[in-house]
Amino acid sequence: MAIAVSDRPSFTERLEPYIAIIGPMVMILAILVFMGIVEPARYFRATNLNLILLDAALYMPMAMAMTFVITQRGIDLSIGSIAALSAIIMAFLIKQYGFSVYVAVPIAIALGAVMGLVNGLIITRFNVPDLIGTLAMDLVYRGFALVLAKGLVLARFPDFLTDMGRGQIPGFVPIPVLIGLATMIGGYILLKRTYFGRYTVAIGSNPEAAELTGISVNRHKVYAYVLCGACAALAGVMLTGKLNAIQATSAPYFNLHVIAAVVVGGTSLFGGRASIIGSFAGVLLLSMMINALVTLRIEFFWQSVASGVVIISSVALYTWMQKKDRDGSNSFLSGLNTPEGQKMLRFSAALIGVLIALLAVGALFAGNPNPSG
Repeated sequence: MAIAVSDRPSFTERLEPYIAIIGPMVMILAILVFMGIVEPARYFRATNLNLILLDAALYMPMAMAMTFVITQRGIDLSIGSIAALSAIIMAFLIKQYGFSVYVAVPIAIALGAVMGLVNGLIITRFNVPDLIGTLAMDLVYRGFALVLAKGLVLARFPDFLTDMGRGQIPGFVPIPVLIGLATMIGGYILLKRTYFGRYTVAIGSNPEAAELTGISVNRHKVYAYVLCGACAALAGVMLTGKLNAIQATSAPYFNLHVIAAVVVGGTSLFGGRASIIGSFAGVLLLSMMINALVTLRIEFFWQSVASGVVIISSVALYTWMQKKDRDGSNSFLSGLNTPEGQKMLRFSAALIGVLIALLAVGALFAGNPNPSG
């Protein structure tokens, strides 16, 4: 008598393709539960939720564009400097040369695209590794911004600019959130519905094979860096509007924050796997986490520690998942029962334990800052 064997995948196997979205969502839920217990009154105020959305909106354009760069096995460490330099030039055009804000903003975004083009050409024409090339250009762009600004803080801009950074449609979400969501939707369509999106995944999966099939790998890498530069400049414009001021040292941690958001959202640092929805969830998660640290009166600089731990944990998880797939483990849970899975679990538990201990130390010594002068 023949025994019927079901080919239907198990529940965990069906969930596995969505782990990039489920992971950040579970962490968001954990933050909500934790803050609901510890600081519900301050964290869930309408003004605080508005702050979280405004903070997340600033990073959405860059996270969308960085998803394309990382999927192609690249990385862009210069986005913070591009944002600062574009915004400084825009500010000078408005304040010193009398340009209309409606002209200065498109010029700033176009300049960001040109800086991205320079990054792409340096990487593809001179075969400079992405990490080194964009790190060097980060110094160059920041240097130009410092030379131009000469220590000045440019402030008080037209209403159009402040509306882009912190404006709100009455009874609706803030305007920057609409801009951020629009870029995310545009990025999703670009990834799923265009040749550029499909070529991006193909290049990241296997650049040599993509080249052999006729895809111009270098040209599409340049496109990704141009997109990243333009979105970084847009973020610089939004930051200027949010603060109603700009200086050359602005946006120092943009690169770390954006890369963390993209990686935690499931886009592989080794290329070939992209998720715009995951990047959106990653941006939201990091903004909520940083806001929670501030709400708990833990020093601002701990956010760098938390972002670094998030990057390491996410890369370790997705590296383990890729290895599990290569080894032919049947499901997520069965993969955890292997020696490699147990090792990864112990490492993750130790990392999270160290982070909690560090945050506890930070909270213990936290307090209201006293003026020094």
